[in-house]
Amino acid sequence: MAGLRLDRGDGVLTITLSRPERLNAVDGEVTEEMLDVLHGLMRDEATGVVVLTGEGRGFCSGMDLQGGDPGSGDEGRVQRIYRGIARGGEVTARLREIPQPVIAALHGPVAGMGVAWALACDLRVADPTTRFVLPFTDLGLSAGDCGLSWLLPRLVGPARAAELGYRAQRLDVARADALGLVTEITEEGGDLAGARALAAELLTKSPYGLRRTKELLNASLDAPGLRRQLAMETGVQTLAFFTEDLAEGMTARLRKRPPEFKNR
Repeated sequence: MAGLRLDRGDGVLTITLSRPERLNAVDGEVTEEMLDVLHGLMRDEATGVVVLTGEGRGFCSGMDLQGGDPGSGDEGRVQRIYRGIARGGEVTARLREIPQPVIAALHGPVAGMGVAWALACDLRVADPTTRFVLPFTDLGLSAGDCGLSWLLPRLVGPARAAELGYRAQRLDVARADALGLVTEITEEGGDLAGARALAAELLTKSPYGLRRTKELLNASLDAPGLRRQLAMETGVQTLAFFTEDLAEGMTARLRKRPPEFKNR
């Protein structure tokens, strides 16, 4: 793949945005490659955890505005721009929808569309160079970009989301951590190793439990009320009693040893 690099091993798929000369700015090719990979993960039973990172000095500098309008050259300008933004937003949605937990390994600039993709991940490991950049209102754009107007209020609350979006703010890693946007801070250059260590930890957990937990947490964000969510939880938890994962988890607890779940 021209704009992505994929590394598989021990149940973890590492997706690396690979346009370091452009600080991994996203063009149409990168977006389509991401969508292909994420589509495949929907039915991938061998991959338990996904790590998303960027090659070189930064995670992602956002949409590649210098490369011309995004989208297909066969379309009119409005259609090209609309399609490019919509497809970037589709990546955001699919990062939420795939069954595997996704860990972002962040360093350097995390800007524009890159912020949306990072926040769409379930967990975020960042090194001290990480900078979240939301430049939209300084550029004449809306801060509702590729899912940010949905993600930010749910992660930091509506008032903080308004502040970040209206004021086109930049967040260093300390403030991002204070707002709850960062799961873990590593030493400089240690974000990928930290993300992979966290992935290895998650792989020791029940595959059924991990996937269903992600499903339920996502459903809760749009749940019309507690009782609807309780109904979903009850169904998921009842099925858990008939899985090999529960049998192994209970056996391991009784024998005072770590569980050995089968990856599937």
